[in-house]
Amino acid sequence: MPDDFPSVFEGSAAHERAGKLGVLRVCGERGADDAVELARRIGGATVAINIRAYAPFTEAVFAACPNLRMVSIWGVGTDNIDLASAARHNVTVCNTPGANAIAVGEHALALMLAVARKIPQIDRDMRVGQWPREMVGQLHGKTLAVLGTGAIGTHVAKLARAFGMNVLEWSAQRGSVTERDDMLRRADFVSLHVRSTPQTRGFIGAREFALMKPGAMLINTGRGALIDRDALHDALATQRIAGAGLDVFHDEPLKAGDPILGFANTVLSPHNAGQTPEVRRDGLLLTIENVERFLAGKPQNVVSAS
Repeated sequence: MPDDFPSVFEGSAAHERAGKLGVLRVCGERGADDAVELARRIGGATVAINIRAYAPFTEAVFAACPNLRMVSIWGVGTDNIDLASAARHNVTVCNTPGANAIAVGEHALALMLAVARKIPQIDRDMRVGQWPREMVGQLHGKTLAVLGTGAIGTHVAKLARAFGMNVLEWSAQRGSVTERDDMLRRADFVSLHVRSTPQTRGFIGAREFALMKPGAMLINTGRGALIDRDALHDALATQRIAGAGLDVFHDEPLKAGDPILGFANTVLSPHNAGQTPEVRRDGLLLTIENVERFLAGKPQNVVSAS
């Protein structure tokens, strides 16, 4: 495990279970965001367990680790892994779909509520002696476009219906651009749950913001790269949309002075939508189960390059 920093694995039930599979080395220091260092840490290992999305599993890393046969990811995202290179080097990549769906789905709804009801802004105002009485929004009766219908998107849709929202669902595999554009025009809220790939980079850009209602709110618990950064800043600055709730960003952690920090019509969280004890426990155990199944010749949750 080349990237357990800050540590979530050491001392866990998954750690104990992994230790029974063979020689286990856990690297708990920062530095796996560098490809050369990542390759050095993996060394001659047969399996790498990837905990952090910043670890770059590139062509160079796979070429430098000829014994590597599997990468087991804690989480769903694979944007830090060159899947085509993994396939060329006969490396199987597995993830943990669904392990964080409930937690991230709840967080997406929490961001919708926080943005619509202006909870962070109102809280700040009250703490300096104000008594703000401006109008706030509600979810009931509003239209939500869920873009991406995997485990997380499906759970968001379920929760939103319980709030009395009209839910529109779009699948990246089956839906057309025309259908997506129609949803963007109709939606009061847009929640992003598509997989981050080179094809979905800038999935929401200036063109898509121009389709959205002026009162619409954008929620992103997927990956920062799904949104064109400049287009988002312009849409917020010009009030082309009413606001955004963001758990993911182009730069993580955010740097001091990042423009997104200056917008009052946003609610921000530090990529922690899935950081619950239940997600950590279940996700890490599934990560190790994937290794067990692979070593037994029965791989599961395999991610392809397509």
